[in-house]
Amino acid sequence: MGKFDTIKDNAGEQQSIQQSVQLRAQLQLREMILAGELPAGARIAELSIVEKLGFSRTPIRAALVRLEQEGLLDALPNGGYAVKTFSERDVAEAIELRGTLEGLSARLAAERGAAPVVLNEARQCLQAIDAVLSESALDDEAFASYVKLNEQFHALLSELSGSSVIAKELERVCSLPFASPSGFVVVQANSPKARDMLVVAQDQHWQVLDAIDRREGTRAESLMREHSRIAQRNLREVVQSQTLNQLPGVSLIRKRS
Repeated sequence: MGKFDTIKDNAGEQQSIQQSVQLRAQLQLREMILAGELPAGARIAELSIVEKLGFSRTPIRAALVRLEQEGLLDALPNGGYAVKTFSERDVAEAIELRGTLEGLSARLAAERGAAPVVLNEARQCLQAIDAVLSESALDDEAFASYVKLNEQFHALLSELSGSSVIAKELERVCSLPFASPSGFVVVQANSPKARDMLVVAQDQHWQVLDAIDRREGTRAESLMREHSRIAQRNLREVVQSQTLNQLPGVSLIRKRS
C-alpha cells in the first residue's frame, strides 16, 4: 500500500468517525427535545448542550442543522435555534400529508406490481397483529407489540412501492412523533374503545394489502388516505382530554387558549 493510499484510508476513517459522532449528538439532542428537557419555544443554548452531552461544538452544530431540517427546531433570525412548537392544525396537516404519501405509495405498489417476497412479509406482519388483537382486552405489553408491528407494516408498505423518493419523504414526515403511524396509539391504551379502534385499523391494513395484491391502485390509495383519519380522530381526542403530557414530543403541541 502506497503513502497516498494510507492517507486516503485514514481520511475515510476519520470521516466515518465524525459522522458517527454527529449522529449520536443528533439522537441525544432529539431525545432531550422529545422528553421535554428543552421546553417548547426555548432558545437552544449551544454551550450548555456541549457541556451536557460532552460533544464538541462541531457535531452539536451539525445536529442542530439536521434537527432544524427535520422540523423540530426553528432557525432564529439573529442566529441560533429554538425548540419548535406546533398548533393542532400543524399536527393534523402532518398526519394528512403522511396519509397522502402513503396513499401514493400504495397506489404505485398496486400499479407497478409489488415484490411477492415483500407482500408475504406484510401478510405475516398482519397475521402477527391479528394474534395480538385476538385477546378481548389488551395490556401494556400487547399495546407495545401492536406499536412495533404497526410500524413494521407501514415500513413494508413504503417498501412495496419501490420508490426511494417517497420512502425518504415518508421518513421525514414520520420523524415528527405525532405524525408517525403509531403516534397516538399509546395514549389510547386506557380507553375502553382502544381495542375497537385498532381492530378497525387492522381491517384497513388487510384491505389495502388486498388492493395492492389485486393491482387496484385507486382503491389502495383511497384506503390509505382513509386510514390516516384514525390518527386524526386520535389527535382530537388527545387534545380534548388534555393528555398531551402522556406522549413523548406531544408537549410541543400548543394547547388551545
